[in-house]
Amino acid sequence: MIHFLNQLDSFIWGPPLLMLLIGTGIMLTIRLKLIQLIKLPHAMTLMFKSKNSGQGDISPFSALCTALAATVGTGNIIGVATALAAGGPGALFWMWLAAFFGMATKYAEGVLAIKYRQLDENQEVAGGPMYYITYGMGKRYKPLAIFFAFSGILVALLGIGTFTQVNAITSSIESTLHIKSEFVGLVLAFIVLVVTFGGIKSISKVAEKVVPVMAISYLMICGFILIVNYQAILPAFEMIFKGAFNQTAAVGGFTGATVATAIRNGIARGVFSNESGLGSAPIAAAAAKTEWAAEQGLISMMGTFIDSLMICTLTGLTLMVTGVWQMDGVLASSLTERAFNTVLPTVFKIPLGSLLLMICLTLFAFTTILGWNYYGERCCQFLFGVKSITPYRIIFVVMIGSGAFLQLEAVWLIADIVNGLMALPNLIAIIALSKVVVSETQLYLNHLKCPVSHLESLES
Repeated sequence: MIHFLNQLDSFIWGPPLLMLLIGTGIMLTIRLKLIQLIKLPHAMTLMFKSKNSGQGDISPFSALCTALAATVGTGNIIGVATALAAGGPGALFWMWLAAFFGMATKYAEGVLAIKYRQLDENQEVAGGPMYYITYGMGKRYKPLAIFFAFSGILVALLGIGTFTQVNAITSSIESTLHIKSEFVGLVLAFIVLVVTFGGIKSISKVAEKVVPVMAISYLMICGFILIVNYQAILPAFEMIFKGAFNQTAAVGGFTGATVATAIRNGIARGVFSNESGLGSAPIAAAAAKTEWAAEQGLISMMGTFIDSLMICTLTGLTLMVTGVWQMDGVLASSLTERAFNTVLPTVFKIPLGSLLLMICLTLFAFTTILGWNYYGERCCQFLFGVKSITPYRIIFVVMIGSGAFLQLEAVWLIADIVNGLMALPNLIAIIALSKVVVSETQLYLNHLKCPVSHLESLES
């Protein structure tokens, strides 16, 4: 089965999809005139100072935290380690490149999410690719929207949303605290049950409190390790840039990697982590209280910046400066733990490395579970109506409880496969609606130059 999943994964994540992901980001970057670079300071300001006005269920910051809850997960820790172990240091460069262009893609997703969001039968905001495909491209393209929604449910139930995160939590807690995985899985399922049955408002309340704390804490730990190993930082960057364009030589336990391997692992793991182009983040963005589609687009693109260009980068550098990325006979999932333990026990005289990583990984994975529960719920609601939400939540919780029993290799492969299936219809829609994205962007930029109310701008 592993052999079959490997072949299917390689086919789906082959050159065509990788070119489509990067190509879409490049096209949007050109058409939007480097908006992810030029408007980055403004986007940072909006994260904390948006007006929270207009139709929606939660604040723009809560929507960002909910999206970050889903994206900041095992991909930031285990995924980066896997990319380095397979593709060498050069994979980190391609992860950066994918993230830079992915910011433009994530921006477009946020714009379209607000532009085409609807109200469901419960008078709650519903949005995302299935809606901008149906109402933006036209109802004759609804089969594409159905394909996306079906793929989204698979990702939530079989991929990023459940098994990968549960496996990471249970294995980390078992190895550190020696608590049985089965027990941890059941406790986790109960907590998820309590939070997710409160809907988006309950999930966002947890996310906006937990996400900033866990992200800042993790960045501080990695930053401390980099300070201790400051002399290795510049050589690490040199290895990254050289490895991006040249075959990485075998060092220590590392077998070496070709440029093609570095590109594939960097882009694939980068997308797995930041989800740019996947179509998940706009489902949360659609619930934001905002009058301007482009404003939420700018806030949304900060998710990719924080996830990949900050958290993933620090993880990769931590693995490199400590030298653990080339250790022989060590699983990729254990590399970050080894990196933490090389510094923290020496400084504090107690084995804090494993404990701190376990806490970070547990919080990262837990919030990802919450975010993806909501994504899958919205996809299910689109396909089957609001009556399907409760049965979906029950199935999701059951999947969480069973996630501790699966083999990690199979879990990562399944997650990769369903990710690719979800990305395809979303990227097609973004390309088709890129003119709308440009138009909404220009409307917002004109508003910034000459501030008027949204109503006045429409009347003019």
